[in-house]
Amino acid sequence: MADEVTIDKDVFHDRLASFISQWKRSGDAFFGGANSVVIVVGKADETATFRKANGFQFWLLGYEFPATLFVITQEAIHIVTTKKKASYLESLKGGKTPVELHVRAKDAEQNAKQLEQCIEVIKSAGKKVGVLTKDPAAGPFVDEWKAAFGDALKELEEVDVAAALSSVMAVKDEKELRAIRDASRASSGIMKGYLSDQLASTIDSGAKITHKTFSQKLSNKIDDTKYLQGLKVSANFDPNQLDWNIVPIIQSGGKYDLKPSAAPDDNNLHEGVIIAQLGLRYLTYSSVVGRTFLVDPNKSQESVYRLLLSVHETVIKEIRDGVAAKDVYAKASAVIKAKKPDLEKHFVSSVGYGIGIEGRDTTLSLNAKNTRTLKDGMTFSIVTGFQDIENPKPQDKKSGTYSLLLSDTVRVTRGEAFVFTNTAPTDLETNAFYFKDDEETEQKKPKKESKVGGIAQTNITKTRLRADRNKNVNEEKDAARREHQKELHAKKQKYGLERFKEETGNLNGTEEKKFKRFESYKRDNQLPSRVKDLVIVVDSKSSTVVLPIMGRPVPFHINTIKNASRTDEGEYTFLRINFLSPGQGVGRKDDQPFEDPSAQFVRSLTFRSKDFDRIEDITTQITELKKSAVRREQEKKDMEDVVEQDKLVEIRNRRPYRLEPIFIRPAMDGKRLPGSVEIHQNGLRYHHGMGGQKVDVLFSNVKHLFFQPSAHELIVIIHVHLINPILIGKKKTKDVQFYREATEMQFDETGNRKRKHRYGDEEEFEAEQEERRRRAQLDKEFKSFAEKVSDAGKNDNLSVDVPFRELGFNGVPSRSSVIIQPTTDCLVQLTEPPFFVVTLADIEVVHLERVQFGLKNFDMVVVFKDFNRAPVHINTIPVESLDGVKDWLDSVELPFSEGPLNLNWGQIMKTVTADPHAFFVDGGWSFLAADSDDEDKEEESEEESAFEMSESDMAQSEESSEDDSEFDEEASAEASDEDVSAEDDEGDDWDEMEAKAKKKDRQSGLDDEDRGKKKKR
Repeated sequence: MADEVTIDKDVFHDRLASFISQWKRSGDAFFGGANSVVIVVGKADETATFRKANGFQFWLLGYEFPATLFVITQEAIHIVTTKKKASYLESLKGGKTPVELHVRAKDAEQNAKQLEQCIEVIKSAGKKVGVLTKDPAAGPFVDEWKAAFGDALKELEEVDVAAALSSVMAVKDEKELRAIRDASRASSGIMKGYLSDQLASTIDSGAKITHKTFSQKLSNKIDDTKYLQGLKVSANFDPNQLDWNIVPIIQSGGKYDLKPSAAPDDNNLHEGVIIAQLGLRYLTYSSVVGRTFLVDPNKSQESVYRLLLSVHETVIKEIRDGVAAKDVYAKASAVIKAKKPDLEKHFVSSVGYGIGIEGRDTTLSLNAKNTRTLKDGMTFSIVTGFQDIENPKPQDKKSGTYSLLLSDTVRVTRGEAFVFTNTAPTDLETNAFYFKDDEETEQKKPKKESKVGGIAQTNITKTRLRADRNKNVNEEKDAARREHQKELHAKKQKYGLERFKEETGNLNGTEEKKFKRFESYKRDNQLPSRVKDLVIVVDSKSSTVVLPIMGRPVPFHINTIKNASRTDEGEYTFLRINFLSPGQGVGRKDDQPFEDPSAQFVRSLTFRSKDFDRIEDITTQITELKKSAVRREQEKKDMEDVVEQDKLVEIRNRRPYRLEPIFIRPAMDGKRLPGSVEIHQNGLRYHHGMGGQKVDVLFSNVKHLFFQPSAHELIVIIHVHLINPILIGKKKTKDVQFYREATEMQFDETGNRKRKHRYGDEEEFEAEQEERRRRAQLDKEFKSFAEKVSDAGKNDNLSVDVPFRELGFNGVPSRSSVIIQPTTDCLVQLTEPPFFVVTLADIEVVHLERVQFGLKNFDMVVVFKDFNRAPVHINTIPVESLDGVKDWLDSVELPFSEGPLNLNWGQIMKTVTADPHAFFVDGGWSFLAADSDDEDKEEESEEESAFEMSESDMAQSEESSEDDSEFDEEASAEASDEDVSAEDDEGDDWDEMEAKAKKKDRQSGLDDEDRGKKKKR
């Protein structure tokens, strides 16, 4: 179709002018003194390979035009083609270089005259004509041209201009370089992310597959658009523009052909040395990437591969602007001669070739004879390898000889070459697979001493009851602790004033709420067809209610509607729709700030109808639509902090460390089956039972790693606390736990099954000893695995933290009483879900509530440095643990305070976030520390402070919070009615207000009488 072919006129004339100018400058250097150049393209080639002729055509036009002749002189270009193709080329006229079109038709005589005209142009330009002698074209049109041109050759001299065309097209412009870069990235992405994975899994499973079948499997990946998009090649990358330059070639088993033209054979994939090559085209520009994979290599193979890596890196370093091609090859040969001269005879004869539209430009071959000079902007496929090396220790008969190959696509610059395919690794550690089990001797790591644990253990005595302590020692310790706490509070106050200066503004520096806007329809034709009838339409698809107002359908997004209610009066029913608007004053949350204080808002609309069923149906539809909208908003809010993790990089060169059988919490959907957890390069992978489900946890997303032994517990635990939550099934979680039960069930605890053995005292003692040994072994196994996880994640500063049970105390962080245990960096509860993990570095202050004589328990409130984060409560801590908690808090440099009452922390944090600077100017947290840890002070005043809350106030607060539902029909309607009445009451004098009150009393009396009559009936 004509509209599908669009030739860029500017690009055509710029490139043609560049071609002619280089022709004029070079003279005999490349063009051999040619006075004209003839490029003829025959019939379309189904192999989709580009030779010089059709490559030059594509370089000029951006398309391949079969059965077309170019005759180029230094003054003009003559093009002979068919009528349809000529219509595409018509737009090229009127540029820098004259374009003459000769349109072929069905008239053979006329066609012959056109060819004669072109021959006359060639003769008039000069005796020498440039042609492509090694690039033969075929087809009826070519035969016709050769017949006409054959007679003219008696007067003309042919010169080969292949090197000249190569020189002109070798230096790529920015658009061409982008295409080669994208092709290279896609090629290396498939090599790294798919080919190597498939190769490793095939070998590991022992499956039999031929090279040809494996190659076809890889070739089909070009149709996987979703996968190719996931490679994130570039912003405007279109996978549909990809094609194969080199179809994936897999070679193994002792027979290797290092040429890119090699074809996959029917031999089975064999362990040992496996060579893989592939190359993609993007917008017709080529790329190549090749890698060698070593399966259980011997020392000799590893040594030769390291030499090849050194040679490959040398070649890439030598490729730069101004260097001769033969010098690059000489440098590579020099490295081999210096290190292993006996391998020189096995080295490839060329270390690369030019690449671009042509998949392989041999005129730019990097061999020992080519004197061509490399220029900035050229692109090459670098190919280094050794052919048919004797294997001193063959894995089997088929591995007597082996070959090695590495290839990359690079760009020449004025400095070191840029490698486009560098995302596919070449190092031995990545490309060598070790499947033989080797005994690994592991050195025992010294136990990490905990500064916190040491301080806490020296500060806390074994007995915690006051009656059991020496009073003098306690008084000295309490005095020292109080003094230390004063210093900590003073530092916190100073830091707060520095952190929140006057210019930080309110809301702790966060953005204020903006006026929310919603869009129902972008165009009028998107409205439902029923709106023409001027009826109320509930459009669930667009989350919109269309209301007829003043003879026009007006859409209202459901998020602008507060609720809908229906009332019946006589023969009519009324539908009232209340809208959300700023400044309503209903509820404690006002999510609609004023955008324009002078703007007018519609509070409600009322519609009257006699169709009771219709209005009831509309009310139900609006209610359900609002509920679903609120539910969606809540789900969206819940998932805001869930981030998509990077891809897990699996270990392929050996078997990953694995721990099994293992269970995971939160539990995955389905049956409770044990699975296994593996350590890979950048994270952990859990495989669930037999279902094939898996959970990946990346080290970069791990905030804390814990190991909790089975001592005093029924399970042994490795716990991971995440920075950002992830989804396990449909559950969002920031804590992932791997555990195994530490008990051995010898009999049914319910008594329905008899014991297997009747134990005497000696047998029971032996059983207990065996239980201890088994637990110790289990703890050792889990601790060793946790340390391996820590080592694998050392780049992400991952270290194992162990809870200090001797510092633990009972409390209720959620629903039930559990033991809370400090670690080096955290305060945790890992035994029962929901888990509790608080990072000490995130804590601002700690306040102990209900600390007064006569009470058996107290509460702990943890306030975070992020004031927008709600404080955490640990309730019902036994008072016997009070001194231990104080000593631990003091030892970890956390300021704490205590008081006799429960405070209203919601109101406190509102005050803090409203203006943090003013809060700290007024004394900051000193209002908490006023009565802290001072036994000599007088009894506190019974008056409530501004931040304290009585029990009755708390009850009222709870009731009001229950009544604050955003979509309670009756409550919302009554509230809006009260708003209206409240507005009416503004400005009334005392007499008017008293009259209204009497009227209201009389009305309530009448209502009471009516209710009494109804009861009698």
